Amino acid sequence: MARPLKPIGTHGKVWVTAKPSGGWLARTKYRDPDGIVRLVERTGRTSSAARNALLAAVQERSGTGGDEVTDQTRFDRAAELWMAEVQAAGNRGDLSPSTVDLYERQLRNHILRALGALRLREVTTPRVSAFLADLRGRLAVATVRTCRSVISGVMRYAVTHGAVLTNPTREIQIPKERRRPPRALNADERDQWLAMLAADPVAVRKDLPDLTRWMLATGVRIGEALAVSWNEIDLDTGTVAIEWNLIRIRGEGLRRVPRVKTDSGERTLPLPDFALDMLHRRAQTHTTGPLFPDSVGGWRDPSNTRRDLRTARGTQGFAWVTSHVFRKTCATILDDAGRSARAIADQLGHSRPSITQDIYLGRKTLDRANARALDNALDTKSTQ
Repeated sequence: MARPLKPIGTHGKVWVTAKPSGGWLARTKYRDPDGIVRLVERTGRTSSAARNALLAAVQERSGTGGDEVTDQTRFDRAAELWMAEVQAAGNRGDLSPSTVDLYERQLRNHILRALGALRLREVTTPRVSAFLADLRGRLAVATVRTCRSVISGVMRYAVTHGAVLTNPTREIQIPKERRRPPRALNADERDQWLAMLAADPVAVRKDLPDLTRWMLATGVRIGEALAVSWNEIDLDTGTVAIEWNLIRIRGEGLRRVPRVKTDSGERTLPLPDFALDMLHRRAQTHTTGPLFPDSVGGWRDPSNTRRDLRTARGTQGFAWVTSHVFRKTCATILDDAGRSARAIADQLGHSRPSITQDIYLGRKTLDRANARALDNALDTKSTQ
């Protein structure tokens, strides 16, 4: 009966013999990744040295990733190689530069400090789970989820290069953060907000009333709103093409980049009359460059604009209002008008209507239609 083959990546008995010319020879049979059993030999001045040299060679040979990565490669080296691929994806436009920057920042600030010196074979599910559990005690859930995604990306790179067999993050789940119900500005609040901004000379000087109207009219993100130039506006057809985003990249500064967040990110939106009236008014002073320029006519930093909005809203009745509230308000207005979830998702640039329904539609509006329907069906007064 034939002797069963050894599993791939394992060796047999080690023989150590003295060499006639001096020194020692250690030998073993090793089954390579291609399934072929080969003889592996190493020499040393002593029997122990020869054996240790052979075992080290076998251990190195057990990494199946070739010259680039093996199971003995340190996690920080694999992360460096993976980040090179991520950066290339960003350069091609397949990933947002802000996503590339976020991944690099989480690697530098959190992940490499805990896992960087480990060999890939030592990056196990229990170790990764313990690391993420520690982060959950100190950081926001969103940050922990991003760290899990980064570790998963590095280990997926290791799996595809044959350095390890499985991705240790596959079985690790991060509980979702409990979301506050979406809140949008109702009609009275919209009037009060715009009146408050109009009465604030600093807010007027910083274009916050018109920026609010623009975001309510389009439902775009603040980076998309500030990235619009007059080139994307067609006053004749009453449309705007949402094709760009403004982001700040560490080490580079403010950049206007193509929309890459979803397949639905680039879109052409018809504009309501009140937005067209605003555009015609603004066109009297300039029709080139950014629609909402900074003080010197250049692109306006979204982070600075968010700070301006925080200053204008104060700390009382509108303390909950952020730039994203205007986006949710636009979605909620369309929902109240009976527009479909698909149509609202197209307006907002979402690939899935479920995102729009779960996150962006305010559900606190008092609607008595359900009560009327139940009353019509179940009212028994007329039969008494």
